[in-house]
Amino acid sequence: MVSSPPPSGIYVPVPTFFASQSASNYDPVNNPLDLETQTKHSLFLVKAGIRGLVILGSTGEAIHLTNEERNELISSQRKELDKAGYKDRPIIAGTATQNVQETLIQLEDAKKAGAEYGMVLTPGYFASAASQQGIEKWFTAVADKSPIPIMIYHYPGVTNNIVVAPSTFERLAQHANIVGCKLSHGDIPDHTLIASNPRIDPSHFKVFSGLGQNLLPVLTIGGQGAIDGLAGIFPRVVVKLFNMFQEGADNKKLRELQYKICEGERLIGRWGTVGIKEAIARCWGMGDKEGARLPLQGGFQGGDQEWSNWSSVFEGLKQLELEIEKSG
Repeated sequence: MVSSPPPSGIYVPVPTFFASQSASNYDPVNNPLDLETQTKHSLFLVKAGIRGLVILGSTGEAIHLTNEERNELISSQRKELDKAGYKDRPIIAGTATQNVQETLIQLEDAKKAGAEYGMVLTPGYFASAASQQGIEKWFTAVADKSPIPIMIYHYPGVTNNIVVAPSTFERLAQHANIVGCKLSHGDIPDHTLIASNPRIDPSHFKVFSGLGQNLLPVLTIGGQGAIDGLAGIFPRVVVKLFNMFQEGADNKKLRELQYKICEGERLIGRWGTVGIKEAIARCWGMGDKEGARLPLQGGFQGGDQEWSNWSSVFEGLKQLELEIEKSG
């Protein structure tokens, strides 16, 4: 049986929220989950038009969580989305393991917790020695036994710069249980060689950019959306660009909005999940801007002074977000 891919659109790799420093259960070494804030943020996103959530990706600090915490996080958000009337918003659960069996265990657990898809990070520990054949066999072994459809997560920045060649994607895209990919790199030619490949069926295998700054060019070459960190702060802004493209908006307007998104994405590129949490806390009052787990704990270096370097851009994006919300 051939699995169906997630719907096209904008997804958010959500950060994992931990107890604030003022909370009674705060622990500087092993800070517990803050599911109340997690739910508040999830609902903020789906109400703004986000198509689904990626939980336990790189932004979600998956490598910092126990399997028990992983399951609690997924199940709590599936329950809260369903309760709020968003059963149609899929949860994509990330994995970041190095061996096939542990990956399958996490995918089994994710299904039980309520995830509809798995986003499987390329195993990069032996990046310098791994062959394209080995990578293909690894993903095939996972897909053969995964209880939920999987997407290939290609993020060289956290996998020792391992390369998954477009030709490898072409072969893996034929697998009935591999339904797409997230490409978290800026190589537009590689995006094109996958998204525009006539031998890859876009109704079965969807290409999502992991970088909102690439959204417009990726859409023009056949990509079907983004799994984007800035959308976790300004969801309506990023969704608007996707919708404008689908509606055939004027190129000048598309470029203007893409430019504004690129300005905001610079903070994500500089600070990653730490910057995303900082911005969510400062812009919307959700979570603790220093609420990551060690060794990321402490927020971005420079505090208010560093934020002043970004504040004008983010104030502008916040105003745009509110304007889009007001206009409906």
